[in-house]
Amino acid sequence: MRTLLSGIIITSCAFICWNCDNKKVVTDQTTTFTRIDSLTDYYLALQDSMLQSWNIMIYDDNQKIKSMHNLLHELMVSSPERSEEFAAYEQRLDQLVRLRYTQKTMANTDVVEEYDFASNSLVTELLSLAESQPQFNYNTTLQKLADEIQLADQRVNNYREEYDAIVATYNRFLEKYRADIKDIDTHSSLEKRPMFQMVSDE
Repeated sequence: MRTLLSGIIITSCAFICWNCDNKKVVTDQTTTFTRIDSLTDYYLALQDSMLQSWNIMIYDDNQKIKSMHNLLHELMVSSPERSEEFAAYEQRLDQLVRLRYTQKTMANTDVVEEYDFASNSLVTELLSLAESQPQFNYNTTLQKLADEIQLADQRVNNYREEYDAIVATYNRFLEKYRADIKDIDTHSSLEKRPMFQMVSDE
């Protein structure tokens, strides 16, 4: 559903952009107004799409971290004698949130790589820890939380690919209509947005 929505938005925006270049009107004044108006709609639609895609991705990541916290809580209840060990994992989870990249800091590939390493390590260790517990085979809560963490972790690349697809379209728009964007958004830095693909290409 998310991929379909992103596709519809991008396709609609592309149609608007095509209209900008091909619509013919009688006077030069009307032509300029129609073109800028259409470009503005396209520009704002792309920004909205990027923000929506980013927010969905971060929300899902937050839910994964929440599930890891809940799994640790469940382990603490069943094995209170190991509370110090579990507390160390809690501290690492808290640190993970502080390590997470933003739309700006992800331009530094090291930031994303550091977060991914910390996140992947925690996911692997906590799932292994949960599955090694004698009660795991009959504790449905532990099983459910482990499944939630694993599924969320598998969705990461899909969310990143969807975000990158919208950013790639936005960056092409900036490149093609750089002069017009100065009229559309006077506060725009005209800088291209970084993509996750940059990290995987390293």
